[in-house]
Amino acid sequence: MTAPVLRIFSYLPNPRVWKALIAGDLCGVEVEVVGDEPPNLGNWLWDYDARPLPDAERTADSPHARTGRRGFSGTLFKTEAFLEAHPFGTVPAAFAPGGDVGVFESNSILRAVARAGAHNRQLYGRDGYEASRIDSFLDANLVFAREAQVYLLELREPTAATHARMAAAYEFYLAGIESALGRAEYLAGDGLSIADIAFVCDLAQFLGERRGHRRLASVGLKPVSRDGRDEYPRAYGHMLELCETDAFSTYFEGYLDRADSTA
Repeated sequence: MTAPVLRIFSYLPNPRVWKALIAGDLCGVEVEVVGDEPPNLGNWLWDYDARPLPDAERTADSPHARTGRRGFSGTLFKTEAFLEAHPFGTVPAAFAPGGDVGVFESNSILRAVARAGAHNRQLYGRDGYEASRIDSFLDANLVFAREAQVYLLELREPTAATHARMAAAYEFYLAGIESALGRAEYLAGDGLSIADIAFVCDLAQFLGERRGHRRLASVGLKPVSRDGRDEYPRAYGHMLELCETDAFSTYFEGYLDRADSTA
């Protein structure tokens, strides 16, 4: 068995991590994932060799104790080596073999996997210009995903202001995707690329907002994506079609059913 090209530590399940796993499956490289459900990550040592910590090591005076932020509250336990590799201290956190080089942000992790597998399949363009066009979609995707992250974290107590920001970001991003798919079968041209992978994973994760429909209704709001299939048929059709293919369905089986539920 070949050694993994990357090891990823993250909360699970996580469509942002699925980006790298899907790319790895498509281009024939191994990606190792270590992690746990979000509430349990406070019990882990965040490190290249991440592991659950016994109670005796989870103390306030631990040299690894840090104050949680960006989606995590309370105390987290992160090694100095982790923070050197990942200066923003967030997950998903990827490491090159050996752990000295950290790669952060899911689209950058995705790029690293595509580069490692380029000898098997060109998911990151055939030249610098194609790669730059793919980057353009990934950058637009990042803006949408950032707004979505803030919005989804605030769904416990939704506000009109956050909802309006999310609606604007969603409409801008999906309109661009709809336009691109009106001109080509795939986002960045005539073949599947990591632009398509990132789009599918981030939109699918965003659809989790529908599980908060009752909280939204309590303040007179509705899910931003409620009418998405009618408003952006090419974009939603592209996502659903790809999720039925082998590389995607391994991770998405049943996920979109849950995300799409308003029961």
